[in-house]
Amino acid sequence: MTTLTGSTLHTPTGPLTVLVDPDGAVRAAGFTTETEPLLALVHPSLRAPVRALPDAGAVTRALAAYLDGDLDAPDRVPVRQHTGGEFRDQAWQVLRRVKPGEPVTYTGFAELTGRPRAVRAAAAACARNAVALFVPCHRVLRTDGALGGYRWGLDVKKWLLGHERRLTTS
Repeated sequence: MTTLTGSTLHTPTGPLTVLVDPDGAVRAAGFTTETEPLLALVHPSLRAPVRALPDAGAVTRALAAYLDGDLDAPDRVPVRQHTGGEFRDQAWQVLRRVKPGEPVTYTGFAELTGRPRAVRAAAAACARNAVALFVPCHRVLRTDGALGGYRWGLDVKKWLLGHERRLTTS
């Protein structure tokens, strides 16, 4: 039976736990130490028992590289989410192309998907994203430039955006 590796890294904004499948794809990631809430975000068809390990290999290295300044490192890690919806799959792929230090608005995000009127659907794709940081929904802001929401808290979103801004404007 397939098992997922559960690993927690400590970041300046708190613990980040990842659930990684045997192929090295991230199935869930979030700023928590608990694996159960993360597993609940994973589609039932992709769930598996979790085995806690201190190191998730390439995923752990990518996270460390991101924290050390290689802001593109999470983009090189495969992710595996199941949506049952073509738009959401496309939206998550588009999100992975939003560059660090260059956040977009929900309206801009909808435009990037090729469906400029699908602002609510774009926001829903952010809300249902199970792999925080690897699909960088933190890079989407409200039209007025305010942070908007973030499953892991606005302090985390603010830190991530500040970390990326500091490293892209230096």
